[in-house]
Amino acid sequence: MTTGDLEALVRVTAPGYVGETPPDVAFGMTDTPVGRLALGVTARGVVACSYENEHVVFARITKEIGTFIGPDPRRLDPIRRELDGYFSGRLRAFTLPVDLRLATPFARTVLQMTMSVPYGSVTTFPEIAERIGRPQALRAIGNALTANPICVIIPCHRAIEAPGRPGGYAGGLAAKERLLRHEGATH
Repeated sequence: MTTGDLEALVRVTAPGYVGETPPDVAFGMTDTPVGRLALGVTARGVVACSYENEHVVFARITKEIGTFIGPDPRRLDPIRRELDGYFSGRLRAFTLPVDLRLATPFARTVLQMTMSVPYGSVTTFPEIAERIGRPQALRAIGNALTANPICVIIPCHRAIEAPGRPGGYAGGLAAKERLLRHEGATH
Protein backbone atom coordinates (compact mmCIF):
# COMPACT_ATOMS: atom_id res chain seq x y z
CA MET A 1 0.00 0.00 0.00
CA THR A 2 1.44 3.32 -0.99
CA THR A 3 1.17 6.41 1.17
CA GLY A 4 -1.38 7.72 -1.33
CA ASP A 5 -3.49 4.55 -1.00
CA LEU A 6 -3.43 4.78 2.79
CA GLU A 7 -4.34 8.47 2.68
CA ALA A 8 -7.25 7.66 0.34
CA LEU A 9 -8.49 4.95 2.76
CA VAL A 10 -8.21 7.39 5.65
CA ARG A 11 -10.14 10.11 3.76
CA VAL A 12 -12.99 7.69 3.03
CA THR A 13 -13.21 6.05 6.45
CA ALA A 14 -12.13 8.92 8.72
CA PRO A 15 -12.75 12.17 6.88
CA GLY A 16 -12.04 14.22 10.02
CA TYR A 17 -8.49 12.89 10.35
CA VAL A 18 -5.99 15.66 9.62
CA GLY A 19 -2.88 14.12 11.13
CA GLU A 20 -2.78 16.29 14.25
CA THR A 21 -4.73 14.00 16.53
CA PRO A 22 -3.34 10.48 16.78
CA PRO A 23 -5.73 7.91 15.28
CA ASP A 24 -7.45 5.37 17.51
CA VAL A 25 -5.80 2.67 15.41
CA ALA A 26 -2.36 3.22 13.92
CA PHE A 27 -2.16 1.37 10.61
CA GLY A 28 0.67 0.64 8.19
CA MET A 29 2.68 -1.97 6.36
CA THR A 30 6.09 -3.57 6.81
CA ASP A 31 8.21 -5.92 4.75
CA THR A 32 9.75 -8.97 6.42
CA PRO A 33 11.73 -12.00 5.25
CA VAL A 34 8.45 -13.98 5.25
CA GLY A 35 6.35 -11.43 3.40
CA ARG A 36 4.60 -8.10 3.64
CA LEU A 37 2.56 -7.62 6.82
CA ALA A 38 -0.32 -5.26 7.57
CA LEU A 39 0.14 -3.76 11.04
CA GLY A 40 -2.38 -2.25 13.41
CA VAL A 41 -1.98 -0.88 16.94
CA THR A 42 -4.67 0.25 19.36
CA ALA A 43 -4.34 1.69 22.86
CA ARG A 44 -4.53 -1.92 24.10
CA GLY A 45 -1.71 -3.26 21.91
CA VAL A 46 -0.96 -4.86 18.56
CA VAL A 47 -4.27 -5.74 16.91
CA ALA A 48 -2.93 -6.80 13.51
CA CYS A 49 0.24 -8.28 12.10
CA SER A 50 -1.32 -9.98 9.14
CA TYR A 51 -0.35 -11.49 5.81
CA GLU A 52 -3.78 -10.57 4.46
CA ASN A 53 -4.22 -7.81 1.92
CA GLU A 54 -4.01 -4.41 3.64
CA HIS A 55 -7.45 -3.42 2.35
CA VAL A 56 -8.99 -6.53 3.93
CA VAL A 57 -7.24 -5.89 7.27
CA PHE A 58 -8.20 -2.20 7.16
CA ALA A 59 -11.85 -3.11 6.50
CA ARG A 60 -11.89 -5.65 9.35
CA ILE A 61 -10.40 -3.15 11.80
CA THR A 62 -12.93 -0.54 10.65
CA LYS A 63 -15.83 -2.96 11.19
CA GLU A 64 -14.68 -4.45 14.50
CA ILE A 65 -12.89 -1.61 16.26
CA GLY A 66 -13.50 1.82 14.78
CA THR A 67 -13.09 4.16 11.88
CA PHE A 68 -10.49 6.60 13.18
CA ILE A 69 -7.57 4.80 11.56
CA GLY A 70 -4.42 6.28 10.13
CA PRO A 71 -0.66 6.25 9.92
CA ASP A 72 1.17 6.89 13.17
CA PRO A 73 4.84 5.91 12.83
CA ARG A 74 5.69 6.44 16.50
CA ARG A 75 3.13 3.77 17.45
CA LEU A 76 4.06 1.41 14.59
CA ASP A 77 7.84 1.69 14.96
CA PRO A 78 8.00 -0.50 18.11
CA ILE A 79 6.39 -3.38 16.18
CA ARG A 80 8.77 -2.90 13.29
CA ARG A 81 11.76 -2.80 15.68
CA GLU A 82 10.69 -6.01 17.43
CA LEU A 83 10.06 -7.76 14.09
CA ASP A 84 13.49 -6.62 12.87
CA GLY A 85 15.04 -7.88 16.13
CA TYR A 86 13.28 -11.22 15.77
CA PHE A 87 14.35 -11.73 12.14
CA SER A 88 17.94 -10.66 12.87
CA GLY A 89 18.14 -13.20 15.72
CA ARG A 90 18.44 -10.60 18.51
CA LEU A 91 14.91 -11.13 19.88
CA ARG A 92 13.37 -14.44 20.92
CA ALA A 93 10.25 -13.21 22.71
CA PHE A 94 8.04 -10.30 21.69
CA THR A 95 7.30 -7.88 24.51
CA LEU A 96 4.52 -5.81 22.98
CA PRO A 97 1.02 -6.23 24.38
CA VAL A 98 -1.55 -7.73 22.03
CA ASP A 99 -5.18 -6.81 21.44
CA LEU A 100 -7.14 -9.91 20.40
CA ARG A 101 -10.39 -8.17 19.49
CA LEU A 102 -10.16 -9.42 15.89
CA ALA A 103 -10.19 -13.06 17.04
CA THR A 104 -13.24 -15.07 18.11
CA PRO A 105 -13.48 -16.10 21.78
CA PHE A 106 -12.44 -19.68 20.91
CA ALA A 107 -9.52 -18.43 18.79
CA ARG A 108 -8.40 -16.18 21.66
CA THR A 109 -8.10 -19.25 23.89
CA VAL A 110 -6.09 -21.11 21.25
CA LEU A 111 -3.85 -18.13 20.50
CA GLN A 112 -3.17 -17.45 24.17
CA MET A 113 -2.09 -21.09 24.48
CA THR A 114 0.35 -20.73 21.57
CA MET A 115 1.89 -17.66 23.21
CA SER A 116 3.27 -20.01 25.87
CA VAL A 117 5.17 -22.14 23.33
CA PRO A 118 8.82 -21.13 23.66
CA TYR A 119 11.05 -19.96 20.83
CA GLY A 120 12.54 -22.93 18.99
CA SER A 121 9.83 -25.33 20.19
CA VAL A 122 6.65 -26.68 18.66
CA THR A 123 3.37 -28.01 19.97
CA THR A 124 0.73 -30.03 18.15
CA PHE A 125 -2.93 -29.41 17.54
CA PRO A 126 -3.84 -32.42 19.76
CA GLU A 127 -1.66 -31.04 22.59
CA ILE A 128 -3.42 -27.67 22.35
CA ALA A 129 -6.80 -29.43 22.25
CA GLU A 130 -6.00 -31.34 25.44
CA ARG A 131 -4.65 -28.26 27.22
CA ILE A 132 -7.80 -26.22 26.52
CA GLY A 133 -10.12 -29.11 27.38
CA ARG A 134 -11.44 -29.61 23.84
CA PRO A 135 -9.79 -32.87 22.66
CA GLN A 136 -12.10 -33.28 19.65
CA ALA A 137 -11.68 -29.71 18.34
CA LEU A 138 -8.67 -30.31 16.08
CA ARG A 139 -10.19 -28.73 12.97
CA ALA A 140 -11.41 -25.72 14.97
CA ILE A 141 -7.92 -25.31 16.42
CA GLY A 142 -6.40 -25.39 12.94
CA ASN A 143 -8.91 -22.79 11.76
CA ALA A 144 -8.21 -20.55 14.76
CA LEU A 145 -4.47 -20.73 14.14
CA THR A 146 -4.82 -20.00 10.42
CA ALA A 147 -7.04 -17.00 11.20
CA ASN A 148 -4.53 -15.53 13.69
CA PRO A 149 -4.75 -11.74 13.23
CA ILE A 150 -1.34 -11.19 14.89
CA CYS A 151 0.99 -13.57 13.04
CA VAL A 152 4.64 -13.97 14.03
CA ILE A 153 4.10 -11.99 17.27
CA ILE A 154 1.60 -14.62 18.41
CA PRO A 155 3.61 -17.66 17.30
CA CYS A 156 0.93 -19.78 15.65
CA HIS A 157 3.70 -21.08 13.36
CA ARG A 158 4.92 -23.10 16.37
CA ALA A 159 1.72 -25.19 16.31
CA ILE A 160 1.87 -28.15 13.94
CA GLU A 161 -0.74 -30.76 13.04
CA ALA A 162 1.49 -33.63 14.12
CA PRO A 163 5.18 -34.54 13.93
CA GLY A 164 6.20 -34.33 10.27
CA ARG A 165 2.95 -32.57 9.30
CA PRO A 166 3.27 -28.80 9.72
CA GLY A 167 -0.35 -27.94 8.93
CA GLY A 168 -1.62 -24.68 7.48
CA TYR A 169 -0.43 -21.16 8.11
CA ALA A 170 -1.88 -17.77 7.22
CA GLY A 171 1.34 -16.82 5.39
CA GLY A 172 1.55 -20.14 3.58
CA LEU A 173 3.57 -23.28 4.20
CA ALA A 174 6.85 -21.75 2.94
CA ALA A 175 6.61 -18.91 5.47
CA LYS A 176 5.80 -21.36 8.29
CA GLU A 177 8.76 -23.56 7.38
CA ARG A 178 11.05 -20.53 7.19
CA LEU A 179 9.95 -19.29 10.63
CA LEU A 180 10.49 -22.72 12.17
CA ARG A 181 13.93 -23.04 10.54
CA HIS A 182 14.80 -19.52 11.71
CA GLU A 183 14.04 -20.61 15.28
CA GLY A 184 15.82 -23.95 14.89
CA ALA A 185 12.61 -25.85 15.66
CA THR A 186 12.32 -29.43 14.51
CA HIS A 187 8.94 -30.75 13.57
